[in-house]
Amino acid sequence: MTASSPAPSLIDTDAVVIGAGPVGLFQVFELGLLGIHAHVIDSLPEPGGQCIELYPDKPIYDIPGTPLCTGRELVARLRTQIAPFKADFHLDQQVNVVERQADGRFLVETSKGTRLLAKTIVVAGGVGSFQPRRLKIDGIAAFEGTQLFYSVSDASAFDRQQVIVIGDTDAALERAIDLVGHGGNVTLMHRRDEFKAEPATIEQVRQLRASRRLQFIAAQPTGIEQRGGRLTALLVAAADGTTPSLPVDALIVLTGLSPKLGPIADWGLALERKQLVVDTASFETSVPGIFAVGDVNTYPGKKKLILCGFHEAALAAFGAAAHVFPGEPVHLEYTTTSPRLHRALGVAPTPGP
Repeated sequence: MTASSPAPSLIDTDAVVIGAGPVGLFQVFELGLLGIHAHVIDSLPEPGGQCIELYPDKPIYDIPGTPLCTGRELVARLRTQIAPFKADFHLDQQVNVVERQADGRFLVETSKGTRLLAKTIVVAGGVGSFQPRRLKIDGIAAFEGTQLFYSVSDASAFDRQQVIVIGDTDAALERAIDLVGHGGNVTLMHRRDEFKAEPATIEQVRQLRASRRLQFIAAQPTGIEQRGGRLTALLVAAADGTTPSLPVDALIVLTGLSPKLGPIADWGLALERKQLVVDTASFETSVPGIFAVGDVNTYPGKKKLILCGFHEAALAAFGAAAHVFPGEPVHLEYTTTSPRLHRALGVAPTPGP
């Protein structure tokens, strides 16, 4: 008789923030100012959302008090800002279940089995959870996680392997460069010999190609060969009209991400054109205790700007406080003068004149 696996432990928390983009990160800060601890869940392997995945090194000019910063810099600053509140992050997983319990709290379950019981939820999921664009080739899905990868955290796992990296962005080129540095036999593939990456990254690739340490082929995948339950080759249609078979031990596909609203659509929240309808007094959705901030919500006059999301996060925090501390007054305090907030932030108050 096989013993059944124990159920995952249940994490009791004040709040769950779904989405770790800039607005989700700032939501942690605003909740923290009110004494609300948050657990943050995101489908991507690192915080940052669109800023990190789509334009990490592109300039942003409309963050108040910050004339210029990149997406990567903005995320780094937000992570520093929220550090005093010690939020718990659950990354590379999607929220699949949200269920209200008899006591009014919400049971939250993720694709990796994480289970939380929260007094309130803030959805900061941007335009939805970002999912990798998957190869549409018959039979390829069977190798996902063993020989087919849509994200890679440890390049050393591919030492001395025949690796094909597909993509034309910074993510794809940087991964190919990294793998070459680990001694792998690496081929970079894109349908054209043109890339949507930073010039410095493209130059590194050019130098590696010139030294024959990195192979490149302008082609598109069309099929696979397998033997003994293992992927052995990738069939491609090359730009020169040939149809070679490329030996492969590992296939890494980094062709971008596509946003999907996903299970949020099944949580019983009022939707308008795949966005969550909110009350602008607190950015609460049609379900009391669940709030929505950032690009995922909609209301009259909505503007999809990061700075607007920051404003929404501030008001949502006060709305959430009513559920976390029912019946208790929630006072507006200023970080400039409040001793309590100074203690929470770990800063010494500025001496008076």
